[in-house]
Amino acid sequence: MSSAERRMAIVEAATELFAAKGFRGTTTRELANAVGVTEPVLYQHFKTKNDLYNALLESKSHRGPSAASEVLAPFIEARDDRGFFTQLGLGILAWHLDDPRFCRLLMFSSLERHELSELFYENHVLPFYEVITGYLNLRMEQGAFRKMDPLVAARSFAGIFAHLGIIHSIYCPHGPVLDREAVTGQMVDIYLRGIQVPGS
Repeated sequence: MSSAERRMAIVEAATELFAAKGFRGTTTRELANAVGVTEPVLYQHFKTKNDLYNALLESKSHRGPSAASEVLAPFIEARDDRGFFTQLGLGILAWHLDDPRFCRLLMFSSLERHELSELFYENHVLPFYEVITGYLNLRMEQGAFRKMDPLVAARSFAGIFAHLGIIHSIYCPHGPVLDREAVTGQMVDIYLRGIQVPGS
């Protein structure tokens, strides 16, 4: 393997182990064994386990807020409420369901009070909410949505889909396959009927 390939292999193995055992529960020996290298070789790529954890979070989330903004931009420009929230809901579900390991990893990180969980929240969660609250404020100013606290409304929407994602990725990962399009359509309909001004 090239150095870059070896580094990626280490990050991939770390994703599996951290998601299964947490940061504190995973040893560098286990990480090295999972990749098939010695611990000194592991340290050549990552000086500390914390460096590896940081690289893992970065590899999984570096385009989060910016990617969401790009996908949602056409719906924001068109003032397409249903399209905006449908894409938003599908994106939240995809984040939880397409790679459940990352969701588990972040839960471990938060429960273990690892500093990187706070960094993830500051660098990725808060900017994500800014996209939603920005749209809510815009539509409230235009009279399409009733006046409300935009952050509360944003968290309400994200919470609906995050909860569903956690159920299917963490609690019942082997349950029935979720029809994302159908469920998202129903949930968006329920949400919009609660915040739209009648006739808008």
